[in-house]
Amino acid sequence: MKIAVSGKGGVGKTTFSALLIRKLDEQGKHVLAIDADPDANLAGALGIADADKIIPISEMKDLAYERTEARPGSIGGFFKLNPKVDDLPESLSARLGNIKMMRLGGIKKGGSGCICPESTLLRALVTHIVLARDEVVVMDMEAGIEHLGRATARAVDKLIIVVEPGRRSIDTAEHIQHLAAEIGLHHLAVVGNKIRSDADIAFLKKNLPNFEFLGFLPYDDTLIEADLNGVSPFDTNAVAKTQLDAIIQQLTS
Repeated sequence: MKIAVSGKGGVGKTTFSALLIRKLDEQGKHVLAIDADPDANLAGALGIADADKIIPISEMKDLAYERTEARPGSIGGFFKLNPKVDDLPESLSARLGNIKMMRLGGIKKGGSGCICPESTLLRALVTHIVLARDEVVVMDMEAGIEHLGRATARAVDKLIIVVEPGRRSIDTAEHIQHLAAEIGLHHLAVVGNKIRSDADIAFLKKNLPNFEFLGFLPYDDTLIEADLNGVSPFDTNAVAKTQLDAIIQQLTS
């Protein structure tokens, strides 16, 4: 099962991703967690020790040079477009139980629109992870799907868009739907977060009529406090934890 999670910044996308990953781990699944949002900290949300010390792969210049044979930041020249990456999930992952976690960092373009060695390495890695790995993969994306290409999009089982009751969140979901359609990714679903009442659920369903809803997670001060205190949301008594079983059941049915 390959899952990508996206949504507007601040909607609780990384919190949801962490809860999903930890719940899958609790169920005995082997999970490869991918932090593909440069502005998020999935490792901290998962409860991995020394999360702030994990170096994004995009910043590993020596690794990019070793695998692509081009020095990052250099201008011109040639480099490998299919670098070796199959060993990286084992060698560069932080661990927590049955969870392996990798932090990708941002995909950047070099001068004149060319793709730089670091981006080539990341795209090759994501392709390997989605197409060749046999464990559950959960990717915490930025507010888009920049790390996915046409080849990998077809292998993603579900793109989950986390939304909250609000117009900007709705607009972002529709934008992500448009981007996904452009690369042939049509297996989309929505999780409503920060729900305060039935009126919030009705608002989301009315404004996203063409989306499948996997579930709704309540607004919970416990999750806010967990984030402020650097605690994994899964290590709290948050009500949202109990609703992940139903969401996973829908994903695997």
